[in-house]
Amino acid sequence: MKLAFVTGAVALLSLASTAQAQVAQAPAMPTTFDQAAYLTCREAHIMPPEQRKQLAIMLAEHAARYHGVSIPDDQRGAQLAHLVRGGCTLAPDAYLFTVIDRAILAEITKLPKR
Repeated sequence: MKLAFVTGAVALLSLASTAQAQVAQAPAMPTTFDQAAYLTCREAHIMPPEQRKQLAIMLAEHAARYHGVSIPDDQRGAQLAHLVRGGCTLAPDAYLFTVIDRAILAEITKLPKR
């Protein structure tokens, strides 16, 4: 019985240390565009959901301004989000900004001009 308890405690401690290591590895919210542009999809995925959403919106608005379009809050914006999610799933080591920019380019004819 003692052996089972010790084994369980060791397993629990290893899980806790793994969870702490994952939290410690989560990148902080970038403060400049230059920092944000070089975050990979994998690094963004580790971030808390609200920070990840803010980061993606900031990068999408920057790319949209560059291409002379805007990101609508309707089905077209949702389609962009699906493209970004798919791109990050296929290439988790790609820069998030690149995936967002390419999604905007793929849908540019459907997006409203600025």
